[in-house]
Amino acid sequence: MGNVIAALCDKITFQKVQPDISPVLSFPGLEIKQHQRRVLRDGNEVPLTRNEYGVLAYLAAYPGHVFSKEQIFEEVWSMESESCFYVVANTICRLRAKIEPDRETVYNGYTFDPERTEK
Repeated sequence: MGNVIAALCDKITFQKVQPDISPVLSFPGLEIKQHQRRVLRDGNEVPLTRNEYGVLAYLAAYPGHVFSKEQIFEEVWSMESESCFYVVANTICRLRAKIEPDRETVYNGYTFDPERTEK
């Protein structure tokens, strides 16, 4: 049996697995270096907390999609909670103050619009 498995393994060709995420997400005026967990706004580093970075990276990975507070909380904080409304809202408020030159609210959820990062 061991010889059969060894012979099959010799015949199998392996393909290189590509990561699901791009190492850098680039938008006008904003660059997210995912492997370094760094964000640059017009070439200047933006200091973000771990959760601010997590929210930005999650939303920027799906530009134009609208996410609920619950979806963002479960993805970034990896848990469910009734207090997620306040935590997500506060985190996004701080994040927007750091990266958006002028803010516009999307009701019923949150989205990342790459054109909003331009000056």
